[in-house]
Amino acid sequence: MREERLYALVMDRLDLRKDVDDEELSELIHETIQKEAEEDYLPLKEQIRLSRQLFHSFRKLDLLQELLEDETITEIMVNGTEGIFLEREGRIIRSDRRFLSVEKLEDVIQQIVAGTNRYVNELSPIADARLEDGSRVNVVLRPVAVNGPILTIRKFPKESVTMTQLMSWGSISEEAVVFLKILVAAKYNIFVSGGTGAGKTTFLNALSDFIPKDERLITIEDNAELQIKGVSNLVRLEARGANLEGEGAVTIRDLIKSALRMRPDRIVVGEVRGEETVDMISSAMLNGHSGSMSTGHANNPADMLHRLETMMMMGIDLPLTAIQRQIGSALDIIIHLGRLRDKSRKVLEIAEILGYEEGQIKMHTLFKFQEEGTKHEKVHGTLVKVEELFFRDKLLAAGYSV
Repeated sequence: MREERLYALVMDRLDLRKDVDDEELSELIHETIQKEAEEDYLPLKEQIRLSRQLFHSFRKLDLLQELLEDETITEIMVNGTEGIFLEREGRIIRSDRRFLSVEKLEDVIQQIVAGTNRYVNELSPIADARLEDGSRVNVVLRPVAVNGPILTIRKFPKESVTMTQLMSWGSISEEAVVFLKILVAAKYNIFVSGGTGAGKTTFLNALSDFIPKDERLITIEDNAELQIKGVSNLVRLEARGANLEGEGAVTIRDLIKSALRMRPDRIVVGEVRGEETVDMISSAMLNGHSGSMSTGHANNPADMLHRLETMMMMGIDLPLTAIQRQIGSALDIIIHLGRLRDKSRKVLEIAEILGYEEGQIKMHTLFKFQEEGTKHEKVHGTLVKVEELFFRDKLLAAGYSV
């Protein structure tokens, strides 16, 4: 193909013994394309496209660069050399582009992973990383990925999404936002649940904007994605995988334990997936760090409670009833998000935890999304208040009138 031939020609002309700056590289690419155009007519538009693509091949992330710069794309899924799929407005489409060789795709993957001081190879074929703009990256190589390498990039907006924007999109009602703003300020412990792609991290980030700016806040994540603004006393911690010798790993659990010694007012954990839930519930939320927040995968608030029970059992040897009592005492609110059939993301339920009673954790729904119909293929509905908050002691302690 023409792109491959031009790439090889530029590579042949590059002086690999010295660093070539962007201007020199651009000039070399321009000269190569001009020579190609003299031999075989190339429209100006095609010359410009080839120049950009070749520059991205040498300096950035090859054909992914243009996709990353397209703000309408929210997810990029590369299935080896067989195809690239994109998500726009919640719908998945197939791109007409693809990597020309496995080697080129692997070069891009190694460039991404190396940028976060991580590694991926046949012995350790799975890796998580992030791009400079915070976009989340997952890599699975062959032989685990039969048609690999597989590269998935979850993009995040350059500017963090605010609650005002979420209201304008119909994701949450103004009444619910005012309610949650007071709960965050009053240090209620909050958990955000939802399925894959429901917008949990985005919502947690927007919710964190309600944290008083004079507090000491510590965020803990697998990959640093939260974009909390305005908090000057902010500590950001990121987990680290083991090195090639299997040493040096720093887990979410390690970071939570360390954060407890940093005199935090609150701890925000991007997501809990396993035994670190013990430290989040028992050590952070139950021991003087009210107002802590996190997220987790679940289909509804009840499922989230069951998952928390299971994850705590992975990390501590206690009877189920003792674990349920701890969760019932520690957690105050669950906010559940979901994607509707029109691919829109909405807050579907806000539930209050009432504590442990009769062998289970009790809760009741405070807000519930009620669908009102479909118009122009868009689901319309309202997040309706259905119950009053039962536990108000934290509101009173924070100076709010009941």
